[in-house]
Amino acid sequence: MNTEKLRQVFAIGETVAVEFKQCSKGIESDTYETVCSFLNRFGGDVFLGVDDDGFIRGLSAKAVPELISNFISMISNSDVISPTVYLSPEIIEYEGQTIVRIHVPQSSEVHRYKKIIYDRVNDSDVKVTATGQTAQMYIRKQRIFTEKKVYPYVTEADLRLDLLPRIRRMALNRNPNHEWENMDDLALLRSAGLYGDDKETGEKGYNLAAVMLLGKDDVIKAVSPAYRTDALLRKVNIDRYDDRIIVQTNLIESYDQLMMFAEKHLLDKFYIEGDSRTSLRGIISREILVNTLAHREFTSSYYAKFVIEKDRMYVENANRAVTGDTITPDNIEPESKNPKIAAFFRNIWLADELGSGTKRLYHYVPRYSGKNPEIIDGDVFRIIVPLDDDYSYEVGKNKAQIKRNLKRSDDCALIEEAILGYLSVNPRATQIEVASAINKSRRTVQDVIASLKNEGKLDREGAKKNGAWIVVE
Repeated sequence: MNTEKLRQVFAIGETVAVEFKQCSKGIESDTYETVCSFLNRFGGDVFLGVDDDGFIRGLSAKAVPELISNFISMISNSDVISPTVYLSPEIIEYEGQTIVRIHVPQSSEVHRYKKIIYDRVNDSDVKVTATGQTAQMYIRKQRIFTEKKVYPYVTEADLRLDLLPRIRRMALNRNPNHEWENMDDLALLRSAGLYGDDKETGEKGYNLAAVMLLGKDDVIKAVSPAYRTDALLRKVNIDRYDDRIIVQTNLIESYDQLMMFAEKHLLDKFYIEGDSRTSLRGIISREILVNTLAHREFTSSYYAKFVIEKDRMYVENANRAVTGDTITPDNIEPESKNPKIAAFFRNIWLADELGSGTKRLYHYVPRYSGKNPEIIDGDVFRIIVPLDDDYSYEVGKNKAQIKRNLKRSDDCALIEEAILGYLSVNPRATQIEVASAINKSRRTVQDVIASLKNEGKLDREGAKKNGAWIVVE
């Protein structure tokens, strides 16, 4: 704010979007009530060091840094403001006095100060206690998408336009007639909804979606200081980590870096779908990583995480919860948290239609680890994928078929088929393991294996202890 704008604000006085706080003895609880009410209504500015009537009292220049530090600590504490929020107070020298301006944006979530909801009515902060009022607030919030916030001073120079040729190729790989092929860069950005106008303020320019998808790193940090994804491997050193990367770049390259981390630390198990091999690791990683990148709440101070442990991996990110429930294919009600970003990912084929990700996870995760995933729609959104390095869907499927065959008949040919089928997938299995798998005695297995070797259908390579079986085609 320039001096003339500040003079007008102080002359008009407190409004639905302006609040003055004296703070001569530090920040008191009513300041946080105002922050909560601004978040829940239309946003606004809180000025510290100003009397209720607009008189500039000022603050001690020496005390201001500690005052700001205490304020940030309080709003980052979920016991104080829930969900937490990131705000950046601005120190202003005005007419020889030091004051602090705290700009509070309109939030897409319903916030509470010490478990109480506050709303802004005229120039007052009002407790919301009635069920009907609370319901109306949630209904109002459902129409807010923070990705649409316009930044009028962001220009093409602040964006990674060098990524657009690659983005066009990605779109054309799946749709050779995609409209982006013949558009210039600016037309593409407008077509994707990344340039728009704010109907309330009249401001025009690139929005938050544009900055997060294509912004340069320093621009992203300025617009969303708390944005980052912390990727951790915790298999041996579970108190800290075995490997770690911190990803704070645009969403397109963030996806690349996180996928590389997944490919580095997750097994790509053998799986056949139809007539071709399918990468379970790739499908599952893609679904959970695209979700945590595209559907997070970027105004929150909560860091997103991608963690790989011995028996599970999970992603979590700040969220504008809809149900608060565990999501399954039976109860899913798809709702995009960032529709412009989600649509961009769909255009470059990193995502499919809303709701399809849940169905794909419930289809492929049991084939990867033998168990279902867990998807939790809370203030922190979580997807938990069980891991089991020893599990093999193909072996389990083969074993089940073997047992079905042998249950129908004890014919020697079926036993031979069962043993050959099992050893083709498990060449280092012992005879005891084979006997257990096909539900036959060890003696029977020994006799049949000896017969198969004599017939040239089975061979042995290496030492008795560390060797492997070779099924002769």
